[in-house]
Parts: sequence; C-alpha cells; structure tokens
Amino acid sequence: MRTSWPSARRPRAGASPALRRSNERDDDLTQARLLFLFLILCCASLLVGARHIAWTQLFALSGALSADAWLTLTASRLPRLAALVLTGVGLSVCGVILQHIVRNKFVEPATSGGLDAAKLGILVSLTVAPAAGTAGKMAFALAFCFAASLLYVALIRRIRFRNTILVPVIGLVYGGVLSAVAEFYAYRNNILQSMQGWLLGDFSRIVQGNYEIIYLILPIVALTYLYAQRFTVLGMGEGMATSLGLNYAGTVALGLMLVAVTVAATVITVGAIPFVGLAIPNLVALRHGDNLGRTLPIVALCGASLLLACDIAGRLLIYPFEVPIGLTAGGVGGVLFLILIIRGRR
Repeated sequence: MRTSWPSARRPRAGASPALRRSNERDDDLTQARLLFLFLILCCASLLVGARHIAWTQLFALSGALSADAWLTLTASRLPRLAALVLTGVGLSVCGVILQHIVRNKFVEPATSGGLDAAKLGILVSLTVAPAAGTAGKMAFALAFCFAASLLYVALIRRIRFRNTILVPVIGLVYGGVLSAVAEFYAYRNNILQSMQGWLLGDFSRIVQGNYEIIYLILPIVALTYLYAQRFTVLGMGEGMATSLGLNYAGTVALGLMLVAVTVAATVITVGAIPFVGLAIPNLVALRHGDNLGRTLPIVALCGASLLLACDIAGRLLIYPFEVPIGLTAGGVGGVLFLILIIRGRR
C-alpha cells in the first residue's frame, strides 16, 4: 500500500487552469524564499568556524590577515560549503527516488540498507584492494549499495500483505543485518575502532584536494531532473506505469543506480548522514504534492538548507570545537521521522 500525504495544494485531475496557475505561483514563491534562506546560510557557513573570518579581511588590499583569511576561505570553507550543499541535495533527491520506486513515504537510504551496504563495501575494499585508493573504495561502495538496493526492492515486492509501517521496518531490520555484518567484518580485520570514527558524518575533514569526488552528485541531480516525470509515473505503480508506456524495470534500475552513486560518494567523502532523504521529501510533499517536475528544486533547496543549518549549529554548540553533522542531522531527521510515522498512523 502506498503512503500518500493529503495535500490541499496537489492539483487534482481536471483541475481548473486558474487553480494550476495559483499552485505554480505558490511553488515559485516558495522557491524564491528558500533560495534567499539558502544564500543567507551559505554566507553564515563561510564565516562561522574556529578561525574567525570577517568580510573586511577578505576585501583588504594587502596584509597578512587578508592572505590568511583568503587561504582559510579557499582551502577549507568553500570546499566545505560545496560538500554540504551537494550532500544535502544528493541525499534529498535519493530519498525522493527511492520513495517513488518503493511507493512508500518512509523509505530512504538509511531505512533501506543503502548506507550500511556502502559501509560494508568500503570495508571490503580496504582489505581486498588496500592500494586502490578513492576510486577503488567508490567502486566497491557503489556495487554493494546497488546490489543491496536491488535486493531490498525485490524483497518488498514479494511481500503480499504490507502496510505503511512494515516497509520501512523491514528496511531498518535489513540495514541492521548489513551493519552487523560490516562490524563483524571490521572486527575480524582489526579496523572496527577506526571504522566507527571515519564513517560518522563529519565535514571538519573536508579541505581542498580530498573532497572532489562529491561532485559526482551534480550529474546525478541533472539526470534526476531530466527523468523527473518518469519517476513521478513510476510512483503510480507497475501496472499504471507500464500502461502509460514506461519501461518500468529500466527506470527502476536507473533510479537505483543514481541512488547508489550518490550514497557511495557521500559515505566516502563525509561519512553516513541518516534521515535527510526521509524528512525533506515528506515535508515538501505535504505542501506541494508529488509532481517531481515542480517539486524537485524545492526538495534540493530544502535538503541543502537543512544540512547547512545543522552544520552551523554543530560548529556553535561547543565552539570552538564541533559536533559531527551525523549527530545533529541524524537527531533532527530522526525526530521528524517519528513525527511523520505518528502522523501517518493517524
């Protein structure tokens, strides 16, 4: 059974042109407001940190303070900002894709085993091909995440009687099994302690030269927007999608591959950040419906803004030290997840 939030703004079949234009204007206004908030958060992210930077230092014509400020900005703050934005956009878009494939609003990489499979893939790469570098870890994480996502979708489709809560519960159990296998594998190879450190979502280690793989998310987002209408049709179910001429199996495989690439790039670069792809798509769908052609930019802006806000909060909570974003974003996303489940049951 598909979970679908009621929305007074979702255009009904046969809705009047005036209503559609009103909804489109509301979407455009929301995008403008989110863009303004996003730009403010970007500016705050560039200025907040253990090393204080002021705009006057950046625009000074000369001096040691100006040179140090520009070095901090270009080597640390700008790469961190780019990684934050791309990670937030990518994880939110992943959540949208998975929710349309599985037809359940409580599914995202953290509740379907994708993140745990990527962790396991990285651990296997460290022991099987330790000299492969980042490309090798990316390939292993991608393969494991894609295979685990395929298996999860196949498992869900074989369940004859399923309700709203059962699908994510199965995903959480499935992810727990994969996580247990990963921890056992790390324990056997004496890398358990280090694994718990570098797999926790953290942007403090992002500097120029070791984050560029995150740019793989850009073509993923572009492809998702290009296939937005197909993913929208995919969410109607296999029978309806096939009758409308959609290659159902091919579109599902494409969606899972896009998710796997995004999750692998994110886990390798910054670690695991759960629940972002769950909370943002649901909050957007509550207000703007499920037409990805219209809502995908809103989802992307909301995801980036949420991660920026959580990162800024993590930098300020115990200043000048930092709280890893895996804790702040996971906490916020987990609370929203529980709220959505309680609301869905009502």
